[in-house]
Amino acid sequence: MENRTFNGIPRPITTPQFINSLRPDEVFVFGSNLQGMHLGGAARVAHELFGAIYGQGVGLQGQSYAIPTMHGGVDAIKPYVDEFIRFAGSRGDLFFYVTRIGCGIAGFRDEQIAPLFAEAVSMPNVCLPDTFIEAIGKQGK
Repeated sequence: MENRTFNGIPRPITTPQFINSLRPDEVFVFGSNLQGMHLGGAARVAHELFGAIYGQGVGLQGQSYAIPTMHGGVDAIKPYVDEFIRFAGSRGDLFFYVTRIGCGIAGFRDEQIAPLFAEAVSMPNVCLPDTFIEAIGKQGK
């Protein structure tokens, strides 16, 4: 797997499929529901391993960041992704691993969600799934 360097530490180019540990400056970005009921998929991992808080469906919590995906279509998710991108841009001290938010239990396809993250592709502290990178690349053609 290729790497990039962030804060002097080698990091992957794309988000690993399975993450079960993080360095102190790393954040696990996962799809949630607005109620913060982190019961399945990446949300459950975020709760069990990275400090996601039951009842908190949005934003930074421990070493995780929740983006709600269960409350409507892509247009309803976009403001939360935009908020995340602004937040990540303001936190150059943290490295964010974005999971395939919305593409598991929420039922969206990578091609639907990935374009929301197009602005994050060039951010040095945001790592996207390879399926998102591929979908964003296809969209640009």
